[in-house]
Amino acid sequence: MTTAEREAPGAGPGAVPGRVSGVVSDEEIGRGLAEGDERCLALAHRRWGRLVYTLAARALGDPREAEDVTQQVFLAAWRGRAGYRPERGPVPAWLVGITRRKTADALTDRTRRLDLVAAAGAALPPPDGTGEGPEHVLDRVVVIRELARLPRVQRDVLTLAYFGDLTQAQIAHRTGLPLGTVKSHARRGLLRMRRSLVAGAGPTASISGAQPAPC
Repeated sequence: MTTAEREAPGAGPGAVPGRVSGVVSDEEIGRGLAEGDERCLALAHRRWGRLVYTLAARALGDPREAEDVTQQVFLAAWRGRAGYRPERGPVPAWLVGITRRKTADALTDRTRRLDLVAAAGAALPPPDGTGEGPEHVLDRVVVIRELARLPRVQRDVLTLAYFGDLTQAQIAHRTGLPLGTVKSHARRGLLRMRRSLVAGAGPTASISGAQPAPC
């Protein structure tokens, strides 16, 4: 089976409206999206997902944030499909416009997080002779910075665990998330922080054995 055949739904009950055979055109994907066809959303993601990711990664300089923005772009495209007008421009241009807005939102959110990190770092107590010297304080600042770079839900869960001193059960109650979801977000957040710190030769010892508060 060729790539075109795999991409095109083809004729029959599962076909994209207006298709007979061959490759689905950009215009057909756009019309299908506007009409609420989920198959056209999947085709759009397959065809232009790399474009959206590349634009986001270039602007943000962070692959993780670019992945999050890419998901947000296609979710926004689906939710706002009724506002798409094929006569005003092709689907790629429409997606690029959404990407620019979502990237700007991500940059604004990053600035806000970094401001909070700077405030948290400034609030750290000075060394008091009990062993918490400048290097240890710097490690804490770096860990806070990495925490700020996590996806929002993972960041919120770990912040409540470590700075709010809440158990995972308490976090689930406060956020309304299922307990299993809280555990999953905490585990993935810790793994992402470890990978980032290892890649940057950061203070891995600060979190290498860390675990969120138990249930």
